[in-house]
Amino acid sequence: MGKIRRTFSIDFKMKAIELYLHRGIGSKLIGKELGVTYSVIDRWIKKYKNEGILGLQEKRGRSKQTNEISQDARIQRLEAENAYLKKLLATKRAAVVCQLKNSIF
Repeated sequence: MGKIRRTFSIDFKMKAIELYLHRGIGSKLIGKELGVTYSVIDRWIKKYKNEGILGLQEKRGRSKQTNEISQDARIQRLEAENAYLKKLLATKRAAVVCQLKNSIF
């Protein structure tokens, strides 16, 4: 059975980073104190240095922005399909009316 991945709040991550950057405590000691492996602490520090606080946000799962875009694209596609079907129905009705007029006269 695989390990269950824990998620940590940004505040928790920032506490660990502050201990490392401002107090000079090593990542192994921080990890031991907080119950996290030192490699995770090192990863958080690296992300913080490269990307700032935004790098500490959880990125797993579906992106809400992508989901909203795909929802908008789906709505546009369905509206276009609906308009096409309305035109097709109007054309078929006109053809039937034309045939009925021609067969009566």
